[in-house]
Amino acid sequence: MKKKYFGTDGIRGKVGESLITPEFALKLGWAAGRVLAKSGNKKVLVGKDPRISGYMLEAALQAGLTSAGVIPVLMGPMPTPAVAYLTHTFRATAGIVISASHNPYYDNGIKFFSEEGLKLSEKVELEIEAEIDKELICVDCSEMGKAYRINDAAGRYIEFCKSTFPSQYDLSGLKIVVDCANGATYHIAPLVISELGAEVITMGVQPNGININLNCGATSMAAIAERVINEKADFGIAFDGDGDRVMMVDHTGYVLDGDEILYIIARDKLRKGTLNGGAVGTVMSNLGLEQALKTLGIPFDRSDVGDRHVMELMKKNGWSIGSEISGHVICADYLATGDGIVSGLQVISAMQGSRMNLHDLRQGIRKYPQIVESVRYNNQIDPLQDKDVLEELSRIEGLLGSRGRVLLRKSGTEPVFRVMVEADESEEQVIAYAKSLASKVKV
Repeated sequence: MKKKYFGTDGIRGKVGESLITPEFALKLGWAAGRVLAKSGNKKVLVGKDPRISGYMLEAALQAGLTSAGVIPVLMGPMPTPAVAYLTHTFRATAGIVISASHNPYYDNGIKFFSEEGLKLSEKVELEIEAEIDKELICVDCSEMGKAYRINDAAGRYIEFCKSTFPSQYDLSGLKIVVDCANGATYHIAPLVISELGAEVITMGVQPNGININLNCGATSMAAIAERVINEKADFGIAFDGDGDRVMMVDHTGYVLDGDEILYIIARDKLRKGTLNGGAVGTVMSNLGLEQALKTLGIPFDRSDVGDRHVMELMKKNGWSIGSEISGHVICADYLATGDGIVSGLQVISAMQGSRMNLHDLRQGIRKYPQIVESVRYNNQIDPLQDKDVLEELSRIEGLLGSRGRVLLRKSGTEPVFRVMVEADESEEQVIAYAKSLASKVKV
């Protein structure tokens, strides 16, 4: 069955429109509560990022959950991976995160984790959708849920993150710039890194509800790159609004994305003899990553875009690491979802173990120029079936041959068409190919 409300990463949109309203959040909380309570475990953890609309949605969700007889455990601002981890450790039946991740403040969303800390299955999402379309009927007053807050959630998660860093290493003598995107890691990531011994220079740690991801964090790396150079720091690490993405900057200001982070972690695991099989990327992962891993003898497989798909392929292959180029990096030895802090710590561990700086560690991968054009298109016309698009696609693929790739895909959350071209050619030529193909999409 096709899902009506859930997208590729929960439910997301502009606040006050469509599904991101207090009315819908109330109904969603009730519907989810009815489905989740069937297990007999009625405890559901609720976390959020600091965007201003989180207060509204948290209150509405709480009302819906309690009306279904569920007990909401409120944690306040917490990174998405922290909610996944704590859902499992608190033995809750599910976790809910109110966040639009890397989106601007005027968007928000709601996503769910299972009791194992995994994204909810599509089967459970469809069950929730079926309940949403029913009339809301409260349980008997004596059976209603009673919400409460936990105050030590951040401390528990900080200790978990630190436990993933080898005890024989410490960060004494390192100067590290940490950019929290004015998001959910603002009160956690700097403490994790400073408690491991580093001198920490913070950015994006003053959330006011509307500055999340604003010219900062993993989706806007120019500021941290400049700060690393100006401060003469050893490197920088940046997270997105909900903390499930990580990007890094070496001492020269070069930005490392999810492909390069995956390469460093995979190579370090190979060095230590702890690599379990191979590594998973996505159809968007750069050919340079695939070739660099092949040189090391590390198997590589591609999933569809989305950390859910990355994790599914990792499980299918029996592998423990995977990533998206955007910085979703999954280290399943520790957590079954993308965790920016934990993944960043694995890179730092590789630096400590190899006695190499970040600049030198990335030298084994040569990335091809890759250009992505995003085009809003007419919903009445499917670009994947359009004659002009297909003819131009065929022409460009013929010119590239085995020296590059072209990928066309529709966004799962909005009427946007992605045109990706990468090739062993000049960046100017790759840009020309991408723009030519994007121009054929009917807007």
